[in-house]
Amino acid sequence: MSTPEASDALLQEFLADPAHLTLDLTGAVARCTKALGLQHAVVYLVDLQQRHLVPQTDVASAIPVDGSLAGWAYRTQALRVEESDTGGVTAWLPLVDGAERLGVLAVHSSALTSATLTRGRALASLLAMMITSKRAFEDSFVRRTRTEPMHLPSEMLRAFLPPRTIGNSHVVSTAVLEPAYELGGDAFDHSLTRTTLHVSVIDSMGHDLASGLTSAVALASCRNARRNGADLPTLVECVDDALARWLPDQYCTAVLAQLEFETGLLRWSNCGHPAPLLIRGEQLIVDALEREADPPMGAPALLSAEPRQTHEIRLEPGDRVLMYTDGVTEARTREEKLFGLERFADYVIRATAGGELAPESLRRLIHSILDSQTGGRLRDDATILMFEWRPPVC
Repeated sequence: MSTPEASDALLQEFLADPAHLTLDLTGAVARCTKALGLQHAVVYLVDLQQRHLVPQTDVASAIPVDGSLAGWAYRTQALRVEESDTGGVTAWLPLVDGAERLGVLAVHSSALTSATLTRGRALASLLAMMITSKRAFEDSFVRRTRTEPMHLPSEMLRAFLPPRTIGNSHVVSTAVLEPAYELGGDAFDHSLTRTTLHVSVIDSMGHDLASGLTSAVALASCRNARRNGADLPTLVECVDDALARWLPDQYCTAVLAQLEFETGLLRWSNCGHPAPLLIRGEQLIVDALEREADPPMGAPALLSAEPRQTHEIRLEPGDRVLMYTDGVTEARTREEKLFGLERFADYVIRATAGGELAPESLRRLIHSILDSQTGGRLRDDATILMFEWRPPVC
């Protein structure tokens, strides 16, 4: 193994060389691994439904997220180490960009030392940023992490979706959406500004390309208004106007919300959608966010004589808010029983009590819903977005 000084020099040389910007992932991993004085490393990215960790090389096999040490590293975002079949050890390090879980990095070494772990963590951080940058325009990432062909409406809608998870020192927001390859009109959005988390969940009428287009226009209108500095009532008005102008025969239901980091003030507007749920501690605060819903977004709102309503509530540290589409609570088990609101909330409460990370809670929850369906298929789109306010302790 090279000395720390030699490794530092090689890494600096790699980062300073403009040619590294055009390297494919395999080449970048090989050069970075050598520069850090590591023996061997393999990148595994999680598939679209977060069931498998897929190697970005043809010499390794996919690994299940559930029931493997690599999956444990992904699920907990923590280091795991095991003896290698070929001798030495394998360190599984989570690949995380910001708050978004990308997969894991397998670092193989003859021995586990503090220097190996430090360099492995440095490699994981560097590769996570590189992967996020490259996968926006390199289809090889997308193709490797899909397990079946995607329908056209889903392809269009997914092009508009943000990362599954975002967050900072005050808040984390995470979402899941199924059926992954056959979306109709469900969508979600979340983003951060210096002071505020912006979130939205949308459910468009129908289950076809027009539905996807409706959600896409609603998302684009939300972002356009938000980036132009619109407050929440103005933002909702912009979506109504855009849909009424460009898609007058279409409409969608939605909840749009804003959370202030410092104060925990939550403001939201409910446009014909199921009310969000508030989980505080280990219990559901019944009807805490239940308000009379306004008409759906688009032409129906313009035909109403009543103005849109904006609601407010102040959260407490640790509160989790769930926004969802009715495909979640109306999903039926193989015994034709509704999944239901109580079961939905209870699952999240138990996960919270167990200290489970928010993204992992939703991953396991959506799999639970899917696995209870006949043939593992939902009858309607199911979207869940959960955000947690966790201000730093002074």
